[in-house]
Amino acid sequence: MQQAQGRNNAQSLFSIENIPSDNQIRNLLDPISPELLYPLFSGALEELESYGHLDAYRFWENYLLIPIDGTEYFRSSKIHCNNCSVSKHKNGKITYSHKVLTPVIVAPNNPKIISLEPEFITPQDGSIKQDCELNAAKRWIERNEQLAKKRAIILGDDLFSREPFCKLLLSKGFHFILVCKPDSHKTLYEWVDSFEKTNDISTFTTRKWNGRFHEHWNYRYINHLPIKDGEDVLEVNWVEITITHTGTKEILYKNAFMTDFPIDLTNAAIIVEAGRARWKVENENNNVLKTKGYHLEHSYGHGKQFLSSVMVTLNLLAFLLHTFLELVDSKYQAIRKTLAARKRFFHDFTTLTKYLFFNSWEHMMSFMFEQLKIPKTG
Repeated sequence: MQQAQGRNNAQSLFSIENIPSDNQIRNLLDPISPELLYPLFSGALEELESYGHLDAYRFWENYLLIPIDGTEYFRSSKIHCNNCSVSKHKNGKITYSHKVLTPVIVAPNNPKIISLEPEFITPQDGSIKQDCELNAAKRWIERNEQLAKKRAIILGDDLFSREPFCKLLLSKGFHFILVCKPDSHKTLYEWVDSFEKTNDISTFTTRKWNGRFHEHWNYRYINHLPIKDGEDVLEVNWVEITITHTGTKEILYKNAFMTDFPIDLTNAAIIVEAGRARWKVENENNNVLKTKGYHLEHSYGHGKQFLSSVMVTLNLLAFLLHTFLELVDSKYQAIRKTLAARKRFFHDFTTLTKYLFFNSWEHMMSFMFEQLKIPKTG
């Protein structure tokens, strides 16, 4: 387009004066820490809150639900850098990988998630041990304790329901609802068993229609259980949900959660609903980034320092800003609704910018709006 028309969309839409080569882009980004991009995540969140768009994510008693989960985005037996995690296998082979913790804000009945800044699982200075999701989560909490002031509840799987992490959350002002499995919490479940023998577990059941058949939702809960064996240990509150088919009696779902919230008849179901929302970080964030057009696992370039993690951060930032536009821009909302699949939207965008010149984003959005013959409202 530059050769044919003397102008191009990189200049008009992205303010790029001189178009660099792929290699130059990689060379420029490799030494840059992804942390330099993190303020953009918090800035977008503050904008959403200031205009009231965060209200749609407020759950029970105005809490925000923040599930945390790790995902792998790179794996190789040859390519590696100093930030790779290293796995040594019994057959002598070595695998190098990159993983990242991807916290998000979710609401049970809201299909859109809000991406927060990531935390990369990488070798840490002064440590001979491999980094892990739990340690990455601790660093993320330390760096984002300001979110506690927004009334945040941290959600997570059984990996995170450990006393040191729970104490850290409480010390920073966070609440928590975390999966709690019998195999990893033997002392706690010994107490549960003892209460069960004396019929001292609070229980209630509700009946629900799922659109095809009725289900029984059976809740059991106990307060003030020790999270592990020992003296002066943290006490948590435990709730279990078992969903069965009313006809066949088949167990459709069973899980248990620990929380710092005192549990009673009025909030047990709410706490379970919040705890179950943790799956959204995997289904509506990580899976979307990998399979719906963002290509999170694509090798944009590995680099020797930070290139791989910078590319992932830019990917997460793109997802956040697309969500931002869906929440605040009516024209963008209408175009995305018409082009329902993300991949189709991205494909149309790529095609248009290849063949047509747009002097601004507004020009491009208006063109798409008109060509798709979207009815004007208001």
